[in-house]
Amino acid sequence: MKDSNPYDNIVETVKSASTILGLNENEYISFLYPERELKVCFPIRMDSGNIQVFEGYRVQHSCLRGPYKGGIRFHPEVDENEVRALAAWMTFKCAVVDIPYGGAKGGVKVDPLKLSRQELERLTRGFTTAISPIIGPEVDIPAPDVNTNAEIMGWFMDAYSMFKGHAAPGVVTGKPIILGGSLGRAEATGRGVMIITREILKKMNLPIKNIRITVQGMGNVGSVSAKLLHELGAFIIGVSDVSGGIYNKSGLDIPDILNFLSVKGNLLKDYKNKDASHISNEELLVLDTDILIPAALEDQIHKGNVKDIKARLIVEAANGPVSGEADKILSERNIIVVPDILANAGGVTVSYFEWVQNLQRVSWDENEVNNKLNVIMCKAFEAVYAIHLDKKVSLRTCAYVAALQKLAATQKARGFSF
Repeated sequence: MKDSNPYDNIVETVKSASTILGLNENEYISFLYPERELKVCFPIRMDSGNIQVFEGYRVQHSCLRGPYKGGIRFHPEVDENEVRALAAWMTFKCAVVDIPYGGAKGGVKVDPLKLSRQELERLTRGFTTAISPIIGPEVDIPAPDVNTNAEIMGWFMDAYSMFKGHAAPGVVTGKPIILGGSLGRAEATGRGVMIITREILKKMNLPIKNIRITVQGMGNVGSVSAKLLHELGAFIIGVSDVSGGIYNKSGLDIPDILNFLSVKGNLLKDYKNKDASHISNEELLVLDTDILIPAALEDQIHKGNVKDIKARLIVEAANGPVSGEADKILSERNIIVVPDILANAGGVTVSYFEWVQNLQRVSWDENEVNNKLNVIMCKAFEAVYAIHLDKKVSLRTCAYVAALQKLAATQKARGFSF
């Protein structure tokens, strides 16, 4: 259920943050528009022998601070507005954590669950070829997103390398380790969510031990977040995937659930445990919980369910899980929302580490990667929270203020005159 165009919400937030910073329109207007939008249609031979044409997009929002960076998703609801918003979020996300990237995003309108593995590989290679003229290790570096993973990034890298005539591991991040992927990258987004959750709880003077947490979406990000927060002593009382959710007010057996998912895939509705009740995704979102971590898709918390939200803290592990209208209502109810451009920035941060390792032909061990991630995430959080204490506005607005400070300063340093 989408309350509005997500890109319109970004524009509104950028304008609010710019007012707080005292920027005039000339200083922020360029951030309200993507620099380039590419729509492609490409044919793929299906296993049946028939040809099917797929539609895809790559939107490059800003390269002011460095090469474009952003994931690629395969999903039946992919459209221009969604990809445009996701690309803009990446620009501000990279600026919040102060890594030298701009923002981009890509997607193909497809249900990958309906494709065979061979069809999925042909789809990936076809899309890579279609967008190859505008990507590259120094231009635009894609990564995994919804329904894409390390294996798909490996196919992507190989297809681009064939297009260029030489191996180009730096063209994509989130690759298999054997192809130049970084240790710690697969867990990075979820680890970042854990770090930010831990840090905001410190500011709220709440112990993480025994605190009740609900996680919507047990994909890569949600499952890692649940695992790491469980290891810190939190009670994960509810989790879900596309098939539904399970709930136990005293805490779920997260290691057992993760083991089940590793064997069964996304069949959470079939998980059997005498201490766990089956609930719908809609019921999961409105559980009586301390922390809600939406780690699925956009607009999961909207005007239709926002008044039933009982969590006192929401940490956005997904991109745009709270609609613009719902965000205002949550603020009125004094429910704290840690925005996506801060909370889920761990993935792009370690993607940056992977890219650096590829360019320098070096390899860091996992402890080094995790320690560097912790330093960057904590520094970004403290900067955003300091603005919150000073300006007395939402953490979402503060994150955009922090990002715009860097973007406007970069623009000025590069010689833009107003």
